[in-house]
Amino acid sequence: MMGQWLSERLGQQFVIENRSGASTNLGTEAVVRAPPDGYTLLMIDVSAAVNVTLYDKLSFNFIRDIAPVANVVRVPNVIAVHPSFPAKTVPEFIAHAKANPGKISMATAGNGSTSHIFGELFKMMAGVNLVAVPYRGGGPALIDMLSGQVDVIFVPTAASIEYVRAGRLRALAVTSTTRIDALPDLPPVADFVPGYEASSWYGIGAPRNTPAEIIDRLNKEINAGLAEPKIKARFADIGGTALPGSPADFAKVIAEDTEKWGKVIRTAHIKPE
Repeated sequence: MMGQWLSERLGQQFVIENRSGASTNLGTEAVVRAPPDGYTLLMIDVSAAVNVTLYDKLSFNFIRDIAPVANVVRVPNVIAVHPSFPAKTVPEFIAHAKANPGKISMATAGNGSTSHIFGELFKMMAGVNLVAVPYRGGGPALIDMLSGQVDVIFVPTAASIEYVRAGRLRALAVTSTTRIDALPDLPPVADFVPGYEASSWYGIGAPRNTPAEIIDRLNKEINAGLAEPKIKARFADIGGTALPGSPADFAKVIAEDTEKWGKVIRTAHIKPE
């Protein structure tokens, strides 16, 4: 979708190249090494901020080597349990977890994934002991969640919303600080765990030393796209919120989440698989 915006607005055809592996580090490394001419861009997500602390040795320094262009969207997760689980609200879940320490399993998409670190932050702030069960990706974790093999999951709204609506998952709360239009009946976790917030975000970056005029033009066109009603509606369908702003605004988001999730990773002693 982002590639189509840029193609239409800049009169250039962008090719989407998926470079999976190493928790987005391979794709980032490719962009770090690319010419700073505005023709190679990076779709960044919150894992970039996580990886700074999660990985001891990287071939790049993300904050130094990637120039923020524009933030695009913020998307929360939901805390979901299997319909057979006894808790129907966050307070009931916390009470049940405290009464059964170390007995409630928490499915994750792998060590250091958002489903993992969001859950670890909840554990710290709510004072509960959940047992993280890492899977090789969000798909397998969700499958076992749906079959009742695990108890709770912090799952992206885009991946879970249809299961919640169909009653195959019981959502307890959203991890954003406010309710979302896609699931308006769900309260935010912060209503019960003051100060809790954990959301994924996506944005665009470029190799360092990309000329400021190129970054500014890309930023302008991306923000224009984010203002379009059809884009806002598309994001709202999956619980997302458009995040127009300057490159400096995006740099601040990256820096703040690098510090926030770094503390969680160090405190929980999370290591990559």
